[in-house]
Amino acid sequence: MTKPSNKFEEVTIHTEKIFTGKIISLQVDDVRLPNGEIAKREIVKHPGAVAVLAIHDNKMIVVEQYRKPLEKNQVEIPAGKLDPGEEPHAAAIRELQEETGYVADSVKYLSSFYTSPGFADEILHLYVADQLSEGTVNLDEDEFVDCEAITLEQAKQYIREGRISDAKTITAVYAWQVYQLTGSFQ
Repeated sequence: MTKPSNKFEEVTIHTEKIFTGKIISLQVDDVRLPNGEIAKREIVKHPGAVAVLAIHDNKMIVVEQYRKPLEKNQVEIPAGKLDPGEEPHAAAIRELQEETGYVADSVKYLSSFYTSPGFADEILHLYVADQLSEGTVNLDEDEFVDCEAITLEQAKQYIREGRISDAKTITAVYAWQVYQLTGSFQ
């Protein structure tokens, strides 16, 4: 197997920890650029997260919640951060049940992607869940959400309206659209 090229590698020569919070930490790295110059990089460290494209009766299960950084409500697929040592598959099952009450007979890995690699190391693992049955919602004490099931056309309308505007949910909607057209998520 060929090793990926690191021809533009930036070598860290110093790290200053700025903030450590409940979910993220922030650091500023001094790096040596490929041309030998020194630059600063502001980096958000994140434990990683999962998201679930859950399909029930040919509708996508979504939650609406207020997003403080945006100062508005957003409609999103169920998602959440990984707990320390938690496997993404287990986290996907947990997050789906906690936020929506749904339990899936089938949860399959779809893809992983970095949410904002220009400044953060967060990786998000996307799963597809189907064959759902209703259970009990078990939100975190600081979570307030409404759960609904929407059609593909509603999802696309929510994107046009800006009610869905986060990358994970838009990615899930497009994956669902591909599935509708081809019968496969791959």
